[in-house]
Amino acid sequence: MLLVIDIGNTNIVAALFRGDELIEIGRIFTDTHRTGDEYGIIFRSLLRDIGVRQGEIDSATISSVVPALIGPFVNMTKKLTGRKPLLVNPAIYGKLPVKAPEARVHEIGTDLVCNAVAAYTRFKGACIIVDFGTALTFTAVGKAGDILGCAFAPGLGTAVRALSSDTAQLSVVPLQAPDSSLGGNTAHAIQAGIVLGYKGLVEFLLSEMKKDMEGVEGTPRDDISVIATGGLNSVLQPITDVFQYVDKQLILRGLKIISCLA
Repeated sequence: MLLVIDIGNTNIVAALFRGDELIEIGRIFTDTHRTGDEYGIIFRSLLRDIGVRQGEIDSATISSVVPALIGPFVNMTKKLTGRKPLLVNPAIYGKLPVKAPEARVHEIGTDLVCNAVAAYTRFKGACIIVDFGTALTFTAVGKAGDILGCAFAPGLGTAVRALSSDTAQLSVVPLQAPDSSLGGNTAHAIQAGIVLGYKGLVEFLLSEMKKDMEGVEGTPRDDISVIATGGLNSVLQPITDVFQYVDKQLILRGLKIISCLA
């Protein structure tokens, strides 16, 4: 079995692939103070919980946007599998179906590359991936697989936490759409500003990106697929129709594809 690990700024998500079957292991809080041995204890416990023996895992592929955790996870997965893991980094990008711009190849997060690989492999054409994580990211992939560019904004959770931490009388509220944009109380006012405001941000930015992609390579707007991923995509999904496809496990599928190519 293949072990894939996505190390993000807030959470670490891991899954196993038995062929094409995806088995989610779990989601744990990202902590740069933990050692590889400590993460090893956590992962062996998670594997036991789903009835998987350590000896059944024969390889691992890792994406990390937290440099401090690369070393500990290389050591941890090497002990789990008996082999050095595959790291997603610019050294392997030449083997992938998507192409990062050479001048900025080290600026593009490996999580965005994994998402782009999974989305482009599925749609075989121009697409935009909207990832609802710690940051809200938009990654534009052209019809030939070129990563044309990205746009970043604070994530939904990041925005609501910042609002509550920097104001004395505003608390963290559930991220859900209110019945009206006219917030009748403090909670509904925050939901109106954050959730409905982000709906407008996402829809407008997607429209602008499609227009710019059409100008750059002539791809008609209607031929550009939009894919949503990330833990908080479900907040906006019920109140907008801009997503053709939703897959919370997109980055994990991208890691699996990369493991077969690199």
